[in-house]
Amino acid sequence: MPNNNSAGERDRARPPRHIAIILDGNGRWAKKRGLPRTAGHAVGAETFRKIATYCKNIGVEYLTVYAFSTENWRRPEAEVSTIMKLLGKYLHEAIDTMERDHIRMKVFGDVEGLSPELRALVDKTDEISRRYEGFQANICLNYGGRDEILHAARRYAADYAAGKAEGELTEEGFSQYLYSAGIPDPDLLIRPGGEVRISNFLLWQCAYAEFYFTDVLWPDFTPEELDRAIAVFQSRDRRYGGVKNP
Repeated sequence: MPNNNSAGERDRARPPRHIAIILDGNGRWAKKRGLPRTAGHAVGAETFRKIATYCKNIGVEYLTVYAFSTENWRRPEAEVSTIMKLLGKYLHEAIDTMERDHIRMKVFGDVEGLSPELRALVDKTDEISRRYEGFQANICLNYGGRDEILHAARRYAADYAAGKAEGELTEEGFSQYLYSAGIPDPDLLIRPGGEVRISNFLLWQCAYAEFYFTDVLWPDFTPEELDRAIAVFQSRDRRYGGVKNP
């Protein structure tokens, strides 16, 4: 069942370094209100902006969100078109504010499957991000966890065949071929919307993430709900497969 329990107030002195969120429930939020699904995506985009700002303000270093999966192309054409327009709008706005606020942004996924306009915006955000340090928002776009691992394996195989990869392949070495190369794995994975699965999201990176599930639909997700998730995360005993005080 979704985990809505609270572990008290979050410790403001030690926020998770990296939070990942599956942006789920936009369509159901709209349906409950008699609105088209596209209206839910528009409100969900505003929620992402609010939560990203809040994460930056409380000291989270990385926020990774699942915005559009490789499987989402199967949705109705009008819905896909609306999501792409919203993503383009958000990237345009992000480019205007990244310089001012020194925010970094990276897109995880197969950008070759996107329109030339979106690819140009992704390139621009990459260029701006290289100039700054600090908070980074990662947007998973045309992304699938299995697809990412296959993509990384093909890149490694190409390097190996070309003599660019030497020595035994390690987990650390392989991770450098993922979209998230150079970024620490998520500490906390949040899924709003009531579903209890990770839906092909960051399969490699979330091996030891703590999971938090809630019935709250993404457009209704608030900073207070994020605080509850962080408090639950902070109450857990993370052992990474080992034991403490054996």
